[in-house]
Amino acid sequence: MNILFIHQNFPGQFKHLAPALAQAGHRCVALTLRVKEPTTWQGVSVIPYKIGRGSGQNLHPWVVDFETKVVRAEACFAAARQLRDKGFTPDIIVAHPGWGESMFLRDVWPTARIGLYCELYHRSVWPHMHFDPEFDKGDTDAASLRIRLKNINNLMHLPLCDMGLSPTEFQAGTFPAAYRERISVIHDGIHTDQVVPNPEARLELPDGSVVTRDDEVITFVNRNLEPYRGYHIFMRALPRLLKERPRAQVLIVGGDEVSYGASPPKGQTWKQIFIDEVRGQISTPNWNRVHFLGRIPYDRFVSLLQVSRVHVYLTYPFVLSWSLFEAMSAGAAIVASDTAPLHEAIAPGETGTLVDFFDREALVDEVCALLEDAERRAAYGAAARDFVKRNYDLKTICLPKQMDWITRLSACTPGQVSD
Repeated sequence: MNILFIHQNFPGQFKHLAPALAQAGHRCVALTLRVKEPTTWQGVSVIPYKIGRGSGQNLHPWVVDFETKVVRAEACFAAARQLRDKGFTPDIIVAHPGWGESMFLRDVWPTARIGLYCELYHRSVWPHMHFDPEFDKGDTDAASLRIRLKNINNLMHLPLCDMGLSPTEFQAGTFPAAYRERISVIHDGIHTDQVVPNPEARLELPDGSVVTRDDEVITFVNRNLEPYRGYHIFMRALPRLLKERPRAQVLIVGGDEVSYGASPPKGQTWKQIFIDEVRGQISTPNWNRVHFLGRIPYDRFVSLLQVSRVHVYLTYPFVLSWSLFEAMSAGAAIVASDTAPLHEAIAPGETGTLVDFFDREALVDEVCALLEDAERRAAYGAAARDFVKRNYDLKTICLPKQMDWITRLSACTPGQVSD
């Protein structure tokens, strides 16, 4: 088959599926903004396209998001027509529609089966909105209307979607029934044979010191350090946590940008805002045990999880991070927020423990209790790893299911362009 992948940052969520399909003998092509020149990646022909215009002026702020997506959709449409005119006709299109690129591809290839990666449908009710009132600014009723308008892109894609793919039940469940019945829940997959417990693991810190499994290491990981992933809650827990655990080393991974939610005040970062908030409550010797590692290479990230005694994971009701499952695969003892996405992963008292997202005192209590109980940590870690191997292993569970999804997609009757 001819299979076309669409992802603005290819391979993104298709990093395992696309090479597997190429290896199986399918002709795989990807359109993306990520590269500047055509290239080949693991058997996939990767073709760049460019955005030909900027955003308009004097737009209503509620429609700026959709206009940005239409600009990208137009650019991808032009690139798709060039592919078509050169003789390429996909049997299947697999797209992440989140940035709009795939909006007009049915117009280019009416007979292609289209499978969409259904990451999230924006809900305007609690707890999807107004979960953390601290960061609600201005007219909250109007904010709910604005988030509903973000679904214009989702709704434009609805008639294109022959089948959908979503990594978790929580994410699939955000979509309305007309979508949900087409969505298969299949996780992207975890390399459980690579992310493994390692009693000999060691990690060198920026100050030149080295931590191992013999050290009391607490880890916290975000792509970017921001409220959506509970960074502010974790930072506010540090003054007491560092006092309670005078030997603990706290390792924090994450960048200074914003992945989700509101931006910080202009010229500031969420990272520094909450450092400034708590620094005066923490003595210098204690602060020296807090290590901000930024974004780190994957091999160092795995080592970090392997030396962790307790891994803290917090999130709003939102997309669940790969890092949680990787920490579980490494056998870490997990303390996580009692928010809906975690209910698929953490069985309290078995694969980890859950605390109220906002209750930093309970967070400290649970972390300290686990640090005092090696037997319970070991039991949680073993159960967590077993759970990930049985449900999220890439090679034996997720990739075979993804390949079967492609087979089923290929047998669909293509949908129609919405008039």
